Amino acid sequence: MNHPIHNEIGTVFIPVKNIEKARDWYCDILGLAADGDIVFGHLYVLPMKSTGIVLDSKIYSYENVYKTAPFHLNTKDIQKAYSYMKEKRVTLTSEIQHDHYFTFQDPDENHLMVCQC
Repeated sequence: MNHPIHNEIGTVFIPVKNIEKARDWYCDILGLAADGDIVFGHLYVLPMKSTGIVLDSKIYSYENVYKTAPFHLNTKDIQKAYSYMKEKRVTLTSEIQHDHYFTFQDPDENHLMVCQC
């Protein structure tokens, strides 16, 4: 049977207060050029290799900020990723757990995760 809803995630929306600052922060952390357009004055689509991330300042409110990580970013070297985030002075909310993952916050206090795959 063909199902009209696919078993895949298209994109994840992250609520951000200031779209320009969020774009610059995420692009810096991910090593991306911040040269894409801000769409409709409140959306920035990060050029990801797989499931997309859309930063959205229209949906921002403190109540909408992620209190737990809704997804994880991949790394092949968790120690290197952790050191990199420390060097960038990112707010880390955990040490490396089980030699496998750590959590952090973006500038709007969204909780996110990096996981070794």
